[in-house]
Amino acid sequence: MASRYVVIMAGGKGERFWPASRTKRPKHLLPIVGDKPMLTQTVDRLGGFIPAENIFVITNSEQVEGVREVCPNLPTENIVAEPVGRDTAAAVGLAMLLIKRLDPEAALAMLPADALINDLEGFQRSLNAAFLAAEESSRLVTIGIGPTEPATGYGYIHKGEPVSECAGIEISKVEEFKEKPDLETAKSYLSSGKYSWNAGMFVWSVGAISEALSAFTPILKQGLDEIENRLQGGDALGPLLEELYPALEKISIDFAVMEKANNVVTLAATFDWDDVGSWPAIERHFPQDDAGNVSDGKAFFEDSQGNITVSDSGHTIALVGVEDLIVVNTGDATLVCKKSEAQKIKQLVKGLPSDLT
Repeated sequence: MASRYVVIMAGGKGERFWPASRTKRPKHLLPIVGDKPMLTQTVDRLGGFIPAENIFVITNSEQVEGVREVCPNLPTENIVAEPVGRDTAAAVGLAMLLIKRLDPEAALAMLPADALINDLEGFQRSLNAAFLAAEESSRLVTIGIGPTEPATGYGYIHKGEPVSECAGIEISKVEEFKEKPDLETAKSYLSSGKYSWNAGMFVWSVGAISEALSAFTPILKQGLDEIENRLQGGDALGPLLEELYPALEKISIDFAVMEKANNVVTLAATFDWDDVGSWPAIERHFPQDDAGNVSDGKAFFEDSQGNITVSDSGHTIALVGVEDLIVVNTGDATLVCKKSEAQKIKQLVKGLPSDLT
């Protein structure tokens, strides 16, 4: 069997979780839900399935120390910092080069750093099936999440005919990827039973993703080839990335490859999943009082309904006569926001001074 690796993408800013999430310690380095940081949970979820020396994290220079802190069991050299963000296709290309140096016949999974998954057994079963599907052919494999509502905030995968079965899980051809739909379109996807949410979980062999990048992003592949050649010539990875990485084409792996390739397959996840994309999502994971209020930290409510409060500073939050608010205190900043306006937090952050981001 080919060797297996997992590369976790952990360079996001988590702006929708401001003021808790900051540039140097964003969402995936925080225990947004659970007792451990989201990235630590992601690494722990691989325990007993992928050895620590085969787990890599791609992050950025501002977060690399934080990643090392929350992933103490990973080898230091497995935590790699992009000098600048060049979107997910470049990160995938870098991951491919890192693994190719170790085993050009290997298969690798690309996983996000901050998804919440509680069903460990189901997760590992699905990931094993995805690896098997990638190892038996040159297919590009994606794990789809069964939709539970007509969500408009996710991309969708249109599932086609079954092509094989791996570890008891059906593998189907991907007809197409769909961008975030409007509500009526999302309802039609849900009722059809032929669509799943795109969770950004991919598995492929080194050879298959290398071929795909060559076919669909030749300019990016040319830049990656230069990095590979210089590495083979003895250049150190860090300085080499500082020199060449900023010039790589900036494009997402979905748009660059997945939406164009005809050898993409999908399997339905056999586990629970939540991307915990913004503050309202934590309602699903904390107990509510009789009035629907949720609190993480010290809070008191009087004649108040449906609120979310978070305090990681020991600060007490008290609400009187209000409803459907998000109130977050971190010691140096306080956020007050309507739940329905939570998506605007990202825009707010763009206008804040650097010492608050």
